[in-house]
Amino acid sequence: MRLDAWFGAAFLGEPGRRPRLPLAALTAFALVAATQTAAAQPKPDPDWPCAQRRVPTISAGAVWSGPPLDQAGDWGQDFQAAELAQTLASRRTPDSEMDGLIDAFLEKVAADPSAGTKDQRLTHVFAGVFELLNTERARILDGITRYSRAQNRLAEKIRGESDKLSELKDSPAAPETDETRTLETALKWDDRIFQERRQSLTYVCETPVLLEKRAFDIGRKIQAKL
Repeated sequence: MRLDAWFGAAFLGEPGRRPRLPLAALTAFALVAATQTAAAQPKPDPDWPCAQRRVPTISAGAVWSGPPLDQAGDWGQDFQAAELAQTLASRRTPDSEMDGLIDAFLEKVAADPSAGTKDQRLTHVFAGVFELLNTERARILDGITRYSRAQNRLAEKIRGESDKLSELKDSPAAPETDETRTLETALKWDDRIFQERRQSLTYVCETPVLLEKRAFDIGRKIQAKL
């Protein structure tokens, strides 16, 4: 029996009657319910520094509503489609050029109908774009994780340097030594690096989102030609 159903039957009882469960039972129920809620929540990844949740891959259904990609066949064997997919997926290609590139591809499709229908070949193009962007995105996710781990190690180093410096300079009147000066220089340098990396984290975390948006925008442009 579900906990909420058990609670309703055991605590509320029959209409018009007082509750049957003592306070201890209510407390036990609350603890069990809280435990179940906590267990249902995903554990945060200590190596993931971004505000947005880490999603390993772009979902095809979120960026494409055309023909099923898994039925498109090997897009890599359609050399013209593969070439266009690589061009569209590249972040060096501006959005303003995409429609012209797709139209030029469709002219080639019309000139050689034996290679497949327009819908088939456009699906090949997006299947290639989707795979390429997912591959690039996965590489970036791994890079963000490594970036975060490096930041965590640097933070530990800064804490150690700060603690050591506090031990050596246990009072304002403590004299400076070569060791304290070296530690102070290292601490300032490491802190500067840490702060600069933290400031660039916003851009780093936006990159996977931008790739998802690019996949969606390309999918929309291709679907308009189907």
